[in-house]
Amino acid sequence: MGNITLKQVTKHFGDTVVIPPLDLSIKDGEFVVFVGPSGCGKSTLLRLIAGLEDVTSGLIEIDGNDATALPPAKRKLAMVFQSYALYPHMSVRKNIAFPLKMAGLDPAEIAAKVDGAAKVLNLSDYIDRRPGQLSGGQRQRVAIGRAIVREPEAFLFDEPLSNLDAALRVNMRLEITELHQSLKTTMIYVTHDQVEAMTMADKIVVLQAGNIEQVGSPMELYHSPANVFVAGFIGSPKMNIISGSEAEKLGAHTIGFRPEHTHISKEQGTWKGKVGVSEHLGSDTFLRVHVEGMEMLTVRAAGDVDLHHGDDVYLTPDMDRLHSFDKDGLAVR
Repeated sequence: MGNITLKQVTKHFGDTVVIPPLDLSIKDGEFVVFVGPSGCGKSTLLRLIAGLEDVTSGLIEIDGNDATALPPAKRKLAMVFQSYALYPHMSVRKNIAFPLKMAGLDPAEIAAKVDGAAKVLNLSDYIDRRPGQLSGGQRQRVAIGRAIVREPEAFLFDEPLSNLDAALRVNMRLEITELHQSLKTTMIYVTHDQVEAMTMADKIVVLQAGNIEQVGSPMELYHSPANVFVAGFIGSPKMNIISGSEAEKLGAHTIGFRPEHTHISKEQGTWKGKVGVSEHLGSDTFLRVHVEGMEMLTVRAAGDVDLHHGDDVYLTPDMDRLHSFDKDGLAVR
C-alpha cells in the first residue's frame, strides 16, 4: 500500500513561510507530479514527505499511520535525486545492492533482487561496470534500481532528469512511465517541466508560492484550468492571456485561448496583427504575432504554413474553447 495523506502541513524557515497550510491525498498506485516554477515549494514538499525535512505543523500519514515524526528510514519510501549519488568505485551490481547489504539481507536474496531490478531496467549487460563507464541515462537507471530493490511503499523522484540532455530526457521519461505501469507502485515526481508533468502523471499538483493552485488529471488541467496561473502554466506553448477592453468585448475581465485554438487568416478575423518570430518544428509551426494594444500572441499552425516575418494576418479565437476569468484571476464556468 502507498496511500499518503497530508493534513494542514506547513513548513517555515525562520520567519519565512515556505509551505502554508496544505492538504493533499495521494492514492496507492498513483503517479503524482508536483509541478511549478522554481521556488514554488515542490521539492520542499517532497522532502517533508520523505522525512528529510521536519514539518512545522500538521500531519503526514502513510497508509493511515502517523509518519510525521518518523525518520526517513522508517517511512518505507525510496527517493531518487537529481544527482545520481552513485559510488564511483563500486560496480552497478554493488551500487544497487548497497542498501540491501546495509540492511543485512542474505547474499543469495540480495543477488536475486539485484538481478531482478537490473532486468527490469535493462541493465543486465552493464552489471559489472562502474558508473564512470555508463551514460547519464544508465546512471540514472542504476539510481532507480537501488530504489527498486528496497521494495518501497512509494518512490519519490526529485527532478531526476535535469542533468540529462534532451534526447535522454525523453527516453528516461518513457522508461519511468513504463516502470510505473510495471510496478504499480505509488510514485511522486517533482519537476518544473510541465511537458514532463502532462506526459507522465495520473494526477498533477500545480504549486505556486507553496500553495496548491489545482489538482487534477493532465487533461482536466488543460481543459478546465482553475485560474489564470494554471492556464498560463499548463500547455506548450502556454495559453494566450488577454485583459482589458479586448477581453471585455468578449465578455470577461480576462480571457484565455490556446495557440492551437486560434485561427489565422490573411483575409479577415477578430484582431489584425503582424507575424514576428516563427518556430518551425516540422509538423507544426508556432507563430508569434504582434497585435497592437496586446501582448504578443502565439498561434499553432501547420508545419508548411506560408507565412513569413512581417506578414499582415488576422487572428480569431475559437469561441467554444475560450476560457474566462474574473478580476481575481479565477475561472468563470
